[in-house]
Amino acid sequence: MGRAFEYRKARKMKRWSFMAKTFTRIGKDIAVAVKAGGADPTTNARLRAIMQNAKAVNMPKDNVERAIKKASSKEQEDYKEIVYEGYAPYGVAVVVECLTDNPQRTVANVRSYFNRSGGNLGTSGSLDFLFDRKCVFKIAKADLDIEELELELIDYGADEIFADEEEIVIYGGFADFGNIQKFLEEKGLELKQAEFERIPVDTKQLTEEQEAEVQKLIEKFEDDEDVQNVFHNMG
Repeated sequence: MGRAFEYRKARKMKRWSFMAKTFTRIGKDIAVAVKAGGADPTTNARLRAIMQNAKAVNMPKDNVERAIKKASSKEQEDYKEIVYEGYAPYGVAVVVECLTDNPQRTVANVRSYFNRSGGNLGTSGSLDFLFDRKCVFKIAKADLDIEELELELIDYGADEIFADEEEIVIYGGFADFGNIQKFLEEKGLELKQAEFERIPVDTKQLTEEQEAEVQKLIEKFEDDEDVQNVFHNMG
């Protein structure tokens, strides 16, 4: 078939793999949200936000509806939210957020990834001082006055707003997620994505070779089915 065909095929397979993992992770988010707040998105703000995230990555509506239905049934696994913290090579701090139905399997895998890379798994909360927890919203770019929007949102917990080519990004305090979401919905603004991030207070600068080595470890975590998010302070 030729090298061009093989290249396109490889890229397509990688994209399909990425989509499958993303859909699986959103499915787990839906399961946790439904267990906590019910299956009706009109009364479950967290579920509404996750459904917007699913839409943003083109997750089929049928998949979302099946995930909600399953989450409401007895066949749904109980997922436990666990955060692991440790150091990658060269002193890079890594925080791994997991949703798992088997904590023993998950911690064994996470510890193994750290150890094999020359890093080490730390204790819970040991890296909290290195990251700020933030909620992040992305809304459709409309005919909005950014400065006026920022002044309004400050009262709801937002601390940074900026616009790029396609959307407006809003950062706020971790505990202010609900307040900001409610404000955006009441304003009738199109919410494209809503999530939580851990922003490094400071970053570590590495050489290209060192960065590539740490990136291999991060990819190991991201490929694990129990891992939802990975944050680090590599510059």
